[in-house]
Amino acid sequence: MSATAFISTTIPYVNAQPHLGHAFEYVQTDSFARHMMRQRDVFFLSGSDENSLKNVLAAQREGIATQQLVDRNVRYFERLIEALGIGVDHFIRTSVSAEHIAGATEIWKRLEARGDIYSKDYEGLYCVGCEQFYAPAELVDGKCPEHLTVPEMISEQNLFFRLSRYAEPLLAELESGRMRVFPESRLNEVTSFIRSGLDDISISRSVERARGWGIPVPDSDSDSQVMYVWIDALTNYVNALGWTRDTENYRRFWVDTDKRVHVMGKGVLRFHAVYWPAMLLSAGLPLPTEVVVHGYITSAGQKLSKSLGNAVDPMDLVERYGQDAVRYLLLADFSPFGDGDFSEERLVSRYNTDLANGLGNLVSRITAMTVRYRDGALPASGALDAPETALVEQALTSTAESLSAMDRYDHREALARVWDLVRKANAYVDERAPWHLARSAEQGDTEAARSLDTVLHQTYLVVRRLGVLLRPFVPDASARILTALNEDPQLQEKDLSADPSGRRIEKAPPLFPKLEVA
Repeated sequence: MSATAFISTTIPYVNAQPHLGHAFEYVQTDSFARHMMRQRDVFFLSGSDENSLKNVLAAQREGIATQQLVDRNVRYFERLIEALGIGVDHFIRTSVSAEHIAGATEIWKRLEARGDIYSKDYEGLYCVGCEQFYAPAELVDGKCPEHLTVPEMISEQNLFFRLSRYAEPLLAELESGRMRVFPESRLNEVTSFIRSGLDDISISRSVERARGWGIPVPDSDSDSQVMYVWIDALTNYVNALGWTRDTENYRRFWVDTDKRVHVMGKGVLRFHAVYWPAMLLSAGLPLPTEVVVHGYITSAGQKLSKSLGNAVDPMDLVERYGQDAVRYLLLADFSPFGDGDFSEERLVSRYNTDLANGLGNLVSRITAMTVRYRDGALPASGALDAPETALVEQALTSTAESLSAMDRYDHREALARVWDLVRKANAYVDERAPWHLARSAEQGDTEAARSLDTVLHQTYLVVRRLGVLLRPFVPDASARILTALNEDPQLQEKDLSADPSGRRIEKAPPLFPKLEVA
């Protein structure tokens, strides 16, 4: 296998502007992608799901064409991606991408050729918000569990996919570990769902109910049907790689890689861990290797949602508090797998405590002392005593534990281990008190002078390491830290063994100015 990886966010509906939950998934996935880049070439995909009835209804409420609405709203998502520093390689749009439409059509044809598509009359409870049919037992007090609205009873003749045919093959993929689900509780949820019995699923909608919007079913006998939005949307992951043309990207990042990762919220787990792999099995394409499932960001315990009217505007947060503060809060404060409550007070508190007072103070101290005591030239290190040995051990431990946590998609744990090193380094500086060593050195104490050199050098090594470790989480801040040390902003872990003695350093400007709740 080649040293490559594919990773994707889900593609959100664009019936309204993005909320903080979208920002969470973008930042999560970006941190995972940047972590993978340590050892792999990575293809990072995102995009917009534009062929949904939700978009049609939103356009009708505004009195504009659906294409006009999605063209306008997709720009909000693209601007958020840019504002958050999300390093996507491709952003796919399902209503306008010829590659996507061709790929969705070809996968449909493959499912049909396999004998996995048939027609039947159907009646069921449908939630437009989820774009999903629900069984009565899945409702909560007769309402959709996601949107808290009463589903609509729909009766029509649709085309169905023989999902029931793939229960055993799906279980084999999951139980063998060829397709992994994080966290384990979600794996248990998926396997329990499959073992309870898979029903065939409706994969088309009438043109009338779809209001003429969507990708047509590729069959002249079914010209009154369009593809169900999820069946269309899920194919984006391979369509973006140009699978129908057997492109180099498709080969490198889907067929020949051992890491095909989808990141998503818990509400769409079934689509990604059951429906999509079953479609791939039917079409004869490789399956994802890892499905990473996050919880919801809540407000007063309630899921943030455009339809529930409690959405938090992430662009507004970035504009008022900055990219570092928003990214850091989402990755350091929120569980990668569970729900968590958001508040601006918490955002400001974590930023000021960890970034401004903790990390920013450490960078300021080491650069200022190097300028003051050694005229900006980093001295060589002397022999290591117990405090230095403990600092080095903490640096190695924090590095190993942080990287291991990211291998498990646990960004919160990874940052917690990085901050063990930040605290240790600040405590080391306080313990060694280089200002006292400098005073003694000025009075002719050569041993104090050597100890001062060692403190400056060893603290520099820690700050340099922190700059590299933090790249997946706060990439702009990482670059500023390394620049403050006169290092390459793209310095890699393999270069941390290089001796920086003699490097010229200037006092760093404030890297993390204090914030107040705006």
